[in-house]
Amino acid sequence: NIKLQGDDREKLEEGGKPLMKVVMKQWLPAGDVLLTMIAIHLPSPVVAQKYRAELLYEGPQDDEAFLGIKSCDSSAPLMMYISKMVPTSDKGRFYAFGRVFSGTVATGQKARIMGPNYVPGKKEDLYVKSIQRTILMMGRYTEPIEDVPCGNICGLVGVDQYLIKTGTITTFENAHNLRVMKFSVSPVVRVAVEPKNPADLPKLVEGLKRLAKSDPMVQCIIEESGEHIVAGAGELHLEICLKDLEEDHACIPIKVSDPVVSYRETVSEESDIMCLSKSPNKHNRIFLKARPMPDGLAEDIDKGEVTPRQEFKARARYLNEKYDYDVNEARKIWCFGPEGTGPNLLMDCTKGVQYLNEIKDSCIAGFQWATKEGVLCEENVRGVRFDIHDVTLHADAIHRGGGQIIPTARRVLYAGMLTAKPRLYEPVYLCEVQCPEVAVGGIYGVLNRRRGHVFDEHQVTGTPMFIVKAYLPVNESFGFTADLRSNTGGQAFPQCVFDHWQVMNQDPFDDSSKIRQIVNDIRKRKGLKEGIPSLDDFYDKL
Repeated sequence: NIKLQGDDREKLEEGGKPLMKVVMKQWLPAGDVLLTMIAIHLPSPVVAQKYRAELLYEGPQDDEAFLGIKSCDSSAPLMMYISKMVPTSDKGRFYAFGRVFSGTVATGQKARIMGPNYVPGKKEDLYVKSIQRTILMMGRYTEPIEDVPCGNICGLVGVDQYLIKTGTITTFENAHNLRVMKFSVSPVVRVAVEPKNPADLPKLVEGLKRLAKSDPMVQCIIEESGEHIVAGAGELHLEICLKDLEEDHACIPIKVSDPVVSYRETVSEESDIMCLSKSPNKHNRIFLKARPMPDGLAEDIDKGEVTPRQEFKARARYLNEKYDYDVNEARKIWCFGPEGTGPNLLMDCTKGVQYLNEIKDSCIAGFQWATKEGVLCEENVRGVRFDIHDVTLHADAIHRGGGQIIPTARRVLYAGMLTAKPRLYEPVYLCEVQCPEVAVGGIYGVLNRRRGHVFDEHQVTGTPMFIVKAYLPVNESFGFTADLRSNTGGQAFPQCVFDHWQVMNQDPFDDSSKIRQIVNDIRKRKGLKEGIPSLDDFYDKL
């Protein structure tokens, strides 16, 4: 029996949707129903952590921290993962919000705060501090609480200045990090922001720091040209971030540039010659070739299937079985890049070279630099394997220091890319559009104009609605929603998420190609010299 009172009784006369809404609210209130469903269907922490512990914890599977997580034991050492920062009413301060996986977190407790770059046994990205307060987050309100045992989520006060976005909090001396969350999307749409009044620049910088903290997805970057860049997952995501920046974080009026898309640089073949670069003092030489990675390996690195932290023999075995890499070469991966974790590899394919380990750090620094700013237009590099084949070094250590080797390594990496038919990757959205049958034709028209292609179309059973799935280059997606609505009479509803990187198979050295135009535009925007650098700038003759 459902009794309607007051305003709800008027809906009886209206009938249709309003009545249906009122009846459903009375009969199945969404909050209660969802909570009951979660309680019935989702495993409790005690059950879930038994089989999830090995996916959550980066360390060995027999230490105290792992066993505490596995058994969800409140008397074990504290292990807590901070997943996001929640802004507080106090300007510029944040609650560190996360879940307790083992042990108990309490007010005043002394704990180790480990950032995502913490390496066990080292001091960097590690702080030992007291937790000022623990609080329960209740919707919009917060309740102070003495302690929170494992299996619960809570907020911590006083931790925000030691963590940027995420991290692990523990009381166990030898604990490893809990795995960092991976996002299925990538921040591929960027805008430059500046204050309308130049005197407000410090406020903008402070606001950008807060924005980066409060949204785990956003990236705030300062370009070499001094521009402040905000990168987000799409047009809508960026719009919301910029509104937050203007109204909550910086509290100043800002000017925003047109959105710009991030590209990635890559190569399409193995270098056709062995590339050589000499150091500035002409006493050291590096010989190198670049080649594309097999399909799927860059994605595996993004997903965390292949990481720099893996045991090197296990990683080499995986690369050999799945991608047919030579086991001995795969064991000698010097590093991943950019940022030490990106989807490019520097491999040591040398045989019996003297002093090689002394220049390893310098080569890695040059590699990180070259993969962060590629040769075509200083965009990140993706999916390239660089093989060092030989090195000739000066016998005297003073003549083969970082100042000699780092720029040489960068030059030879650039030469390797230029001789391996460089290409650009562009980001592509997976676009899902819901619409009635009459509007399907309009969707195809809009997508074709924007270089999109439909790969799936089906009717939702029992309804007149169709779902059209298509790939749409991010570069063509600006204004897509408005365009789609105007062509379908407002009947189509699109959803776009970043899906993959797609190679643009055109030659950047051909003046008439679209890719050359893109490269020129990016170089112009970044204030770089016009035209792609020539091979002679990086390749030295013997």
